[in-house]
Amino acid sequence: MNKIKAGIINVTGYAGVELARILWQHTQVELVSVTGRSAAGKKLGDVFPHLAATGLTITAELETKVDIVFSALTHKTSAEGIIPLLNKGMRVVDMSADFRLKEATWYPQWYDFDHPAPELLKKAVYGLPELHRGSIAAAQIVANPGCYPTSAILALAPLVKLGLVEPDLVVDSKSGVSGAGRTLTLPTHFAEASDNVRAYGLGGHRHLPEISQELEALDPFKSVAVTFIPHVVPMTRGIESTCYARARAGKLSGGKEELDKVYYDFYRDEPYTRVMQQPPETKHTWGSNLCLLYPVIHLKTGRVVVISCIDNLVKGAAGQAVQNMNIMFGFPETDGLEALPIYP
Repeated sequence: MNKIKAGIINVTGYAGVELARILWQHTQVELVSVTGRSAAGKKLGDVFPHLAATGLTITAELETKVDIVFSALTHKTSAEGIIPLLNKGMRVVDMSADFRLKEATWYPQWYDFDHPAPELLKKAVYGLPELHRGSIAAAQIVANPGCYPTSAILALAPLVKLGLVEPDLVVDSKSGVSGAGRTLTLPTHFAEASDNVRAYGLGGHRHLPEISQELEALDPFKSVAVTFIPHVVPMTRGIESTCYARARAGKLSGGKEELDKVYYDFYRDEPYTRVMQQPPETKHTWGSNLCLLYPVIHLKTGRVVVISCIDNLVKGAAGQAVQNMNIMFGFPETDGLEALPIYP
């Protein structure tokens, strides 16, 4: 079987370089072109020595015809770069936020730009395989989910879809500094981030409408209200989300045993979303495409708490992008993603 050819736009960011690492191990994909304007003309291995074996040279534009394009550009820039590719009929996995939201009016509010192709928002498929696998398979453009939304939506989806909890949901998330990207900023400076925990986005984080959009689409009552507070913690990778909800009257009276069954049944056939018997930790997911969940209910208060852990650069970005590509091309969903987590 001939391998498909893949290209990465903006390989020099954290998500792009992680994507190159994963694709290079894929048995049915040949990574043939990688771009990065600031590093154009340099060998990929000179910029990232751990990728020297690829032999690839970073170019300013994609130079080879490819079957699938991954865009790891930032928001707004990504849409501008991939719209011409879509017009040529190419298949794209976009790792920015530019096609995640279905309402064009949300982009000026949350991302400070007017969307250049609002007609494509309805065509784009939100790339969370656990919820949209069938649509992903036939998609021309897949909007790879954000890292925080991946951890939060997977944690809460069973409760919301089955109408088991009240609509008032709280998501408290902690992320490693790589989630802020590779561009240097004062808050991610070592002296600022080390030995520190910082909450941000309290007035409304950009990932909030994405979380709300997907959960509301699942909710039979269409009444979801999400409070989302992210934090940066002094580690490189990982997201831990602690999600809170209150059980509806008469629901989940069977306690932890009933709650576990809800989650096991919901994710029974999922290769990467797993229900644990003890609270997971971010180190349990490092370098893997896993999302580890641990639900618990406090019967006295009716409060449901779900712990969710992912690697923000894998299941929260590059790994999920490869998982989406596998679905799009009919490959086994786990191809290229079999690596176990790195520990410690």
